[in-house]
Amino acid sequence: MTKIKLTKNELKVQRDALKRFNRYLPTLQLKKQQLQMEVRQMREHIADLHRQMEAHAAEWATAMPLLSGVDNVGLDELLRVQEWRVGQRNVAGTDVPVFVSLKFAEVDYDLFTTPPWFDDVLQAAREQIEMRLKVLLVEEMLALIEQELRVVTQRVNLFEKVKIPETRENIRIINIYLGDQQTNSVGRSKIAKGKCAQRDASTVL
Repeated sequence: MTKIKLTKNELKVQRDALKRFNRYLPTLQLKKQQLQMEVRQMREHIADLHRQMEAHAAEWATAMPLLSGVDNVGLDELLRVQEWRVGQRNVAGTDVPVFVSLKFAEVDYDLFTTPPWFDDVLQAAREQIEMRLKVLLVEEMLALIEQELRVVTQRVNLFEKVKIPETRENIRIINIYLGDQQTNSVGRSKIAKGKCAQRDASTVL
């Protein structure tokens, strides 16, 4: 514990500090609750995206390998992401990235030389890529929110377990000291008055 001055000025400093801590703590606690809720929702969202990806992959499992067997369509170029737009959202004071849109390269291919199922399977492959990118983005969001939650939790613990108890103890110690000083002062004053009274009495005699 930091050494404190046992004075009235220090007592005021400690009381003002305690007021600030008590005023700021509810804000921190609210932010912590908001971040905890966001973390739960993001984890559920990630789990849901993984389930969607697995179901989607299972649905197209037999068809996807067929794409590689189609010649002269430039498959790598057809599956190339041309533009991935990411926005920003504020979550309890923390800016996190959010998915906006995804655009694949526009490449012409001969409809007459490709199988009739090619368009559907190509679209499914693109959807799989989009879902994977969404998962990566939400996982990045989750990491940022979890980091902020750790920081806020540390601050809440600092206020609840260190700063507020320490300040209250400082106030208690100063009050005891000042009370003792006042009691001693009154005692000394009475003794001094008693001695004066004795001197006055002896002078009269």
